[in-house]
Amino acid sequence: MSFSTAILASRFKELEEVAGKPQRYVVAFSGGLDSTVLAHALANLRNHDGDYADAAVLAIHIEHGLQKESADWGARCREVAAEFEIDFQLLVVNVQLESGKGPEASARDARYSALHAQLRHGDWLLSAHHREDQAETLLLNLIRGSGPAGVAGIGSLRRFGPGWLARPLLNIDQADLQQYALEENLRWIDDPSNTNRRFDRNFLRHEVLPRLKSRWPDIAARLQRSAGHAGEASQLLVELAEIDIEALGGDTARLPIDALSALSAPRQRNVIRYAIRDRGLSTPTALQIERIMKEVILARVDAQPLVSWPGGSVRRYRNGLYLLPQNLADQIEIRELEGSQLELGSGLGVLSFESGADVGLSKALLEGGLTIKPRVGGERFSPYGQAHTRELKKLLQQEGVVPWMRDRLPLIYSGDRLVAVGDLWLAADAVTTPGVAVRWSDRPSLH
Repeated sequence: MSFSTAILASRFKELEEVAGKPQRYVVAFSGGLDSTVLAHALANLRNHDGDYADAAVLAIHIEHGLQKESADWGARCREVAAEFEIDFQLLVVNVQLESGKGPEASARDARYSALHAQLRHGDWLLSAHHREDQAETLLLNLIRGSGPAGVAGIGSLRRFGPGWLARPLLNIDQADLQQYALEENLRWIDDPSNTNRRFDRNFLRHEVLPRLKSRWPDIAARLQRSAGHAGEASQLLVELAEIDIEALGGDTARLPIDALSALSAPRQRNVIRYAIRDRGLSTPTALQIERIMKEVILARVDAQPLVSWPGGSVRRYRNGLYLLPQNLADQIEIRELEGSQLELGSGLGVLSFESGADVGLSKALLEGGLTIKPRVGGERFSPYGQAHTRELKKLLQQEGVVPWMRDRLPLIYSGDRLVAVGDLWLAADAVTTPGVAVRWSDRPSLH
């Protein structure tokens, strides 16, 4: 199959049947061959197809700092995005190499975490994975002993934060993408690390897949079919988890341990994996899942065991298995408030500010801009509807907020003045009627 703008449009139509038309296309733009072709074809589609003439397109380049040339790549990507007449954003991330996952996985986690934070409701994050990427991923996951979800490889579409992660090129051979790039006279970045056979994926790409292809020329298509079958099996596990979650009360942030323990061990693991994905937390290893099963679920009722991994943790409190998000960022500045949605970070949910509430923050307050900070201790607060100023610590205890969530609450400040605590309380001196409501959706369990 050759590649063209028309093929991209056809693939978009298929994805829209599930995800609807996006508010914005966000391209994960490394500047390499594949993402350059995707960005160009999307820009071309916007210029020549009336259905996409008004499409908002943003290319985001992530600078990992792992290559000495990486500082120059951002500038080159900005130039290419300008040529394509699409918006551009450069994000610099800190890769946690000490996470134990290896440089490839650590860089990927940092990249997707940064992209996740930039998405708005209804966005599509577009990744340029192609058929050979799928084959490499399937082989890697088989070697690692992955289950059905891993053997399913790369999905073409899945929920991602407030939007969707879409991979419209999965059925395209890289040779076709290269042919497109040559015909369109595109220029792209060649990352020298892509030839380093020390990395598992590169070893498969340069040593193993060519040997397999010499024997079975259509090996990538064969592996893709296997991934599709595994994907169906994985979907059945998702549907089973949804049934079990509903029977457990429907809350993926807090699972009742007595009811969870009544399920078979495989179903418990399936529910835990599903709940972790649903909360937007990073995926733990199989060993960490087993630790949750043995050290947390089987712990004494009065114990408070904790299993942590980069990007998430699980804790027991009484009869609850709590899935914990990352800590709130030290400070988040927000200027455009009304009608906007603010991603607080992995597993922490979304804050939004909605006009027209019977009681809410004053619009004058919002116009000056607000700051979101975590609790540090010693805060005092006078909630609307209560007579006296109180220590926030005492209010949280009275409300029954579990201890570990008290430092993850988004405290909303106007200057140095605390005006709201998530959507739990508004400050009495910050309220008007009518006003702007604070909504905290998809929040973690507080009780």
